[in-house]
Amino acid sequence: MKLPGRSIAAASLAAPLLIATAALSAAPAAAEAQPAPPPGCSGPASATWLNVTVSGVRNGNGVIAVTLYADDSSKFLVKRGSLYVGRTDAATGVTRACIFVPKPGVYALALYHDENSDGKFDRTGVGLPAEGYGFSNNPATLAGLPTFKSVRLAVPKSGLTTRVTMKYP
Repeated sequence: MKLPGRSIAAASLAAPLLIATAALSAAPAAAEAQPAPPPGCSGPASATWLNVTVSGVRNGNGVIAVTLYADDSSKFLVKRGSLYVGRTDAATGVTRACIFVPKPGVYALALYHDENSDGKFDRTGVGLPAEGYGFSNNPATLAGLPTFKSVRLAVPKSGLTTRVTMKYP
């Protein structure tokens, strides 16, 4: 049995519920808006960037060079193999940098403390490092260079922070 007036009451409640549901479903889209990259973020601008916190910096001389590599082991640590080298002024203790990456994905970072600001990683006469260095994921380097697998870093979205500890000879 159908009661008079019930269908009108249900319809009058349905409209406000539909409007409220639509408003709630639009709210997450607004909350997911991309934050702006920090000032001084280096590299070719893109919608994806990575914050790099470098600890163990022994002095404020020169710059910290942050080298970005694609997920390709054949290009890691080879001349002209990087995507980009960003540089930021060194600060004793902790230096913060930001580097744009082309898009979310897997990358590798190699850093060095260019204390004399000559734009290159200095080595001793026998080929050992003469300046501080570090890699994404802070792999062990006692027996030589790290494997590419040990420095691979997933960057699924913008604004993430990775921490690298500098090592000095």
